[in-house]
Amino acid sequence: MKYAGMPGGMWVLFHNSFRKNLTAVLGIDEAAAREIEKKAGPRYREIIARLPEFEKGDRFKMNIVNAALLAAFYLNMGQKPSTDQMTEYYKYSMMTGVMRRFCHMSGKKKFTPGDIEGLEATAAFKAADRNPYSWNMDFYPYPDGSGYEARFTQCGICVLMKELGISEIVPAMCRLDYTMSEAGGASEFVREYTLASGGPYCDCGYKKRA
Repeated sequence: MKYAGMPGGMWVLFHNSFRKNLTAVLGIDEAAAREIEKKAGPRYREIIARLPEFEKGDRFKMNIVNAALLAAFYLNMGQKPSTDQMTEYYKYSMMTGVMRRFCHMSGKKKFTPGDIEGLEATAAFKAADRNPYSWNMDFYPYPDGSGYEARFTQCGICVLMKELGISEIVPAMCRLDYTMSEAGGASEFVREYTLASGGPYCDCGYKKRA
């Protein structure tokens, strides 16, 4: 995958937040945080370079880029934080003002015909059949019309983190689904399983808010 474009743009948008929260959330002193950031930049480029280009129409490119960003910082931390600490670190690093606005705009489109059509197209696309760093998803509308479930049977983040030897931080990323749904304002997020915890799939349920 080329660094120019989305990967480079995501670094510009988020690297300051990832550095600041090394201190604000994880308690790492500022000098050490800046050193981690300095090393994370080249590591991020290395991870991006190892990834294939995503097909046009694959809506999950941003997901794997975010995973590469978190991995680049985590791999350069000395003492590794706990899963709970990484969950908080990732949440506060990602949920900047820009991301909250993005979630809010996405929330306005939730459950619209365009949203449903996009999910049905994604389910049919089966991108992970051709790219192991992408996702395969099935789409299940709730029979009572109260929302829907996106069920993932293959996860590019799980593949990448396993290759990097840091599968332990995948649950920290999974938890952001709840935060993003809340920020969107249109749905309640529900989940029973994740692939990262050994489940048969990752279920992402979105129930309409009353």
